[in-house]
Amino acid sequence: MRYFIDLAYLGTVYHGWQIQPDAVSVQQVLQEALSKILQQDIEVVGAGRTDAGVHAKQLYAHFDAEVKFDEKTLQFKLNSLLPKDISIQQIFKVKPKAHARFDASSRSYEYHIVNFKDPFKIDLAYYLLKQPDIEKMNRAAAMLKDYTNFKCFSKSRTDVKTYNCSITEAFWEQSKDELIFHISADRFLRNMVRAVVGTLLDIGLGKNSVEFLKEILKSEDRSMAGTSVPAHGLYLTKIEYPKTALFDGL
Repeated sequence: MRYFIDLAYLGTVYHGWQIQPDAVSVQQVLQEALSKILQQDIEVVGAGRTDAGVHAKQLYAHFDAEVKFDEKTLQFKLNSLLPKDISIQQIFKVKPKAHARFDASSRSYEYHIVNFKDPFKIDLAYYLLKQPDIEKMNRAAAMLKDYTNFKCFSKSRTDVKTYNCSITEAFWEQSKDELIFHISADRFLRNMVRAVVGTLLDIGLGKNSVEFLKEILKSEDRSMAGTSVPAHGLYLTKIEYPKTALFDGL
């Protein structure tokens, strides 16, 4: 049987989601816990990758198991065994060919910024000394929905076949003591969100004009875009699937 896991984690001490040869990852820790509880080798496939230090309020992964179990009981056992910075929100059965990565239709991220030195958010938000112009950044962010090729925001050494993404939402909001950037798309390139945020901040801080973003996008040149902001302010917040992809045929 195939199952989906809905999990959340604080990424501070992990070298991202994906298993690494010489560093601890979330995928590795989850696989080891599942294999121990179910007493068989379990391979977990995630909906996507998060870089080292990036957090996830929601990430889905799937795994196959030959043994039968109660989903609620397994959730309880996993949460008891896993470290405190990884939480299992739900486990549920899906159709045999449902795929956590390939069936996802939308992914959403947030980037959190604080304008004062807050010791309680040292690993949870980016401390920015200056207050950027939110109105300018929102004008620029709205332009992203008019483009599909985002090579200018991608790491140069990547194995993707296309740099096309469909951005459906991109905006900034001031929420109490935090400045939060929201972005949703069907897919994201490696390092893309952090590069987008860095580029928009350059506009908000007066280093570039709003209109210059068009030149950056048309260039398809990573060196034209802004510096990638630190990983610890980034959160994967939501992944969506068509119901038919998960449950039809169960």
